[in-house]
Amino acid sequence: MTVSVLLADDAAMVRAGFAALLDAQPDVRVIGQATTGKEAVAQAARLQPDVVLMDVRMPEMDGIEATRRIGAPDFPAPPPPPRILMLTTFDIDDYVHDALQAGASGFLLKDATPEELVHAVRVVAAGDALLSPGITRRMIEQFATRRPRARRDAALLARLTDREREVLLLVAQGRSNKEVGEELFISDHTVKTHVGRLLTKLEARDRVQLVILAYDNGLVSPLS
Repeated sequence: MTVSVLLADDAAMVRAGFAALLDAQPDVRVIGQATTGKEAVAQAARLQPDVVLMDVRMPEMDGIEATRRIGAPDFPAPPPPPRILMLTTFDIDDYVHDALQAGASGFLLKDATPEELVHAVRVVAAGDALLSPGITRRMIEQFATRRPRARRDAALLARLTDREREVLLLVAQGRSNKEVGEELFISDHTVKTHVGRLLTKLEARDRVQLVILAYDNGLVSPLS
């Protein structure tokens, strides 16, 4: 299956570089480019890409608001909405929490290696969240230390079994399914089953939102 990608960035050189790299892959195709957040929303509705590479800082509408609109229930396109991979830099860590809450499935630094970019697109297109790279975990840890925690979702958390809570804590630490299984001495398949139940019980879209919930409710601390 070919992964269709929309590039949203106001820097022409960034778009050109990403487009050349992605179009060189046999399973990825860039189907559109946008220079503003507003244009990204319009093109996402029209082109219905699998993945949007979304810059945070763009004119007219920033990437966070564009992400929020693309993920909104009234987005004018058949579900599911495109997966959003945010483009960011170290100096905008304050945006991380808002972007994740808006529905982003992961983050990518603009100076990422070509291999990291291609991997990120494939991971997000497959429906997973980009939590594996260490840089993403460090960014999440930074927003967790800076923002006051709005403890909530107590009723949802009460639905979890002890095992599901253990899995949630490990997922929130950025562990892969394989790592969670090794830690708890269970199979990858069992881990996937637990993660699926967590998504359902906690009404979360993906693993990124599980991480946010765990941090916001004090279940896990930065650097834990």
